[in-house]
Amino acid sequence: MVERMVGPVLRGTDQYKIDSVVEAIVMDNPGKEVIVDDEGGYVRVSCATRCRLTRKSLEISLGEPFELSDLEPMLSGFAGHISYLSDDEVSWYLEGEKL
Repeated sequence: MVERMVGPVLRGTDQYKIDSVVEAIVMDNPGKEVIVDDEGGYVRVSCATRCRLTRKSLEISLGEPFELSDLEPMLSGFAGHISYLSDDEVSWYLEGEKL
């Protein structure tokens, strides 16, 4: 059975921020394989079934405060459904999956 993948598609010229988002997603999804496809103009980050990103992990990775709402301009798209669970967490998930 092939698992369906979900997660953000990131764009932008600030490679450090993109790398920090990827690092934070790895931290927030322990034990899961995080697949990163760098297509030049965008970076697709994917996890099976559910992909979680917290403000805390992103701030640790960036080394500075960061509001998750500031992530939106970097999002050129995403796979799955997206849910802002709070100001501290965003999650991409498959339809029918519990958060």
